[in-house]
Amino acid sequence: MDLKEYYQYYLTLHQNKKNRALHFLGQCATITYVTTVVYHQAWLLLLVAPFIVYPFAWSGHRIFEKNKPLALEGVKDGGKTTLKAKACDWLMFFNILRGKLSIW
Repeated sequence: MDLKEYYQYYLTLHQNKKNRALHFLGQCATITYVTTVVYHQAWLLLLVAPFIVYPFAWSGHRIFEKNKPLALEGVKDGGKTTLKAKACDWLMFFNILRGKLSIW
């Protein structure tokens, strides 16, 4: 499955606007974290950056979607699904910014 097809599947697991809003907030928190780390030149702390979004996203899946995050599927396939899910998180973030997806 290419990324375009995977993203369509990804969106079926992110239909609830509150879940998407939590993902969006998590990505905003990630951007803020990375900006702060770079500003303070605390380079080692960048290793934590990919994980900032997870508490937001996973709670959205648990509370609103009642499904499991795709990132957890990566455990079974050596991380391939996790990387695709991470890419789709950012695609969804930019689509929300551009008004192509709603969180309201």
